Amino acid sequence: SSRKLRPPPWSTKLAQRSGGTMVFRGLFLVGSFAALVGLPAAHAAVAVAVATADAASNANPIRRVVTMLTKMQAKVLEEGKKEEALFDQFMCYCSKGQGDLQASVDTAERQIAQDTTGLEKAEALKVQLGQELKEHTANRVDAQGAVAQAKSLREKEHTGFSKESSEAKTNIAALGKAITAIDNGASGTFLQTPTAKKLRRLTVDMDLSTADRDMLSAFLSFSSGQAEVEGYVPKSSEITGILKEMKDTMEKDLAGITSTEEGAVKDFGALVGAKEKEI
Repeated sequence: SSRKLRPPPWSTKLAQRSGGTMVFRGLFLVGSFAALVGLPAAHAAVAVAVATADAASNANPIRRVVTMLTKMQAKVLEEGKKEEALFDQFMCYCSKGQGDLQASVDTAERQIAQDTTGLEKAEALKVQLGQELKEHTANRVDAQGAVAQAKSLREKEHTGFSKESSEAKTNIAALGKAITAIDNGASGTFLQTPTAKKLRRLTVDMDLSTADRDMLSAFLSFSSGQAEVEGYVPKSSEITGILKEMKDTMEKDLAGITSTEEGAVKDFGALVGAKEKEI
């Protein structure tokens, strides 16, 4: 029982000559031989283990290649399972993402349609505004011309009014002085003043009856000295009556042209205001 058991030499050579199949057959033969020679079971087990170790250490190159391929196969299978899991995850993402992507596409298409419609409206509005701008520009030029023309006409009207009203006021003042002088009995002295000359011109320019004009002309043609020499006695009541009528007429005319001027100023202001809004 103390002697060391070793596998027979032929088992090692058999393992070297053949692959895994020969190894297993050799092990079987080793076990059978141990049983025939009457070796205990423990010794037989040791013999089988030693034979297995020697067979593994002395394996031929083909066996090593087979072992390497087996390991590679296991590794490839493991990587394949991982890739399959990743593929399943990707397909799940694609199945869900396709719906999201299609919804995004639909939303983008609707937005494009809305933007296209908005762009078309904007283009139409641009054309309309361009036409309106041309019209407003032409209207602005016309308004500026109308304002300039109105200002020129207003200046002429105001100049005419100023001249006419100034002359009317001067004549009214002259008539007032004449009436006061005649009422005070100073007709002779009045006839020597420049105011009397104005009255002589008025008798020609104003619309008077022939009788009133002749009487007024006769009164203004005499001086105080001529009246005393020729025995002329002015009819003061008749002369002052004619002069008062002339004064009333001139005051009415002045009031009329003043009212006309005020209306023209008001109309001019309204016209300019309206045109400035257009401008």
